[in-house]
Amino acid sequence: MTEPIPVIRDAPAAPPGETPTARPSRADRTAETSPYSRLPTNREIDKALRAARRERKRLERGEVRRFTKRSRRRRIAWLAAAAAVAGLVLSVALVAYSPLLALKHIQVTGTSRLDATTIEKKLSDQLGTPLPLLDQAGISSDLAAFPLIRSYTVESHPPDSIVIRVVERQPVGVIQQGTAYTLVDAAKVPISSSEKRPDGYPLIAASGAAADVDADSGFAAAASVLSALPDDVRAQVDTIAAKTKDDVSFTLRGNGATVVWGSAEDSSLKAADLGALLKSAPGSSRYDVSSPHSVTTG
Repeated sequence: MTEPIPVIRDAPAAPPGETPTARPSRADRTAETSPYSRLPTNREIDKALRAARRERKRLERGEVRRFTKRSRRRRIAWLAAAAAVAGLVLSVALVAYSPLLALKHIQVTGTSRLDATTIEKKLSDQLGTPLPLLDQAGISSDLAAFPLIRSYTVESHPPDSIVIRVVERQPVGVIQQGTAYTLVDAAKVPISSSEKRPDGYPLIAASGAAADVDADSGFAAAASVLSALPDDVRAQVDTIAAKTKDDVSFTLRGNGATVVWGSAEDSSLKAADLGALLKSAPGSSRYDVSSPHSVTTG
């Protein structure tokens, strides 16, 4: 079998008058199209700078608008808060000064020795004052005129009333000053005075009974002991004596029995011991409870 014979043809001839040229390489084409193939002109630089300045101004205007908007929003919030506070203050002021809250009724409770009506009349200068504006110092000054008042509280009852709850001083005994007998409380505040000794209260014969009370006085110790006694035992005490705060003793009504108490310490325990002794040994002439854990009778 005969093998094929390759045919070699010449390249087509260029048309008359034309010179054959070589095809440009890739590097040449890249060089022609690259933006860095030449330097920018002054006109192009100016144009780029103007565009950059315009963009910067646009961004600055946007930032200013955002800042102004935030400031305006913050200012509006502050104004709203200030308006709310002002409205609240105005509302409170209107309520406080409103004639609807003017005081018309005063009620005093808790009195036994004092006359409630007298106290109410003493406080009448408060009538017509709005409840939130009551003169508390004035009320305190008016009530100070009643030494029997140990403490008090004021309760507002809108729209036009107050209730004053009084705690009166409770007498613990009698002190003798000359020919007069004065009923006093545990702080030695006088409650009443008369030429006759009041019934049902012990006569306090103690150091400090006729002078100012202090923590170390015999009167303070005697008053503390009397306050610790149960009502039924206190009613049996005729006279209580205390030369010092550690030397309290008293005599009982009826048989005149003596009770040796000692100091005012452990008074609750001593009172319980004395109550038991009075029941177990009613005919004794002497009860010694100065040592609560070792009481004696005689």
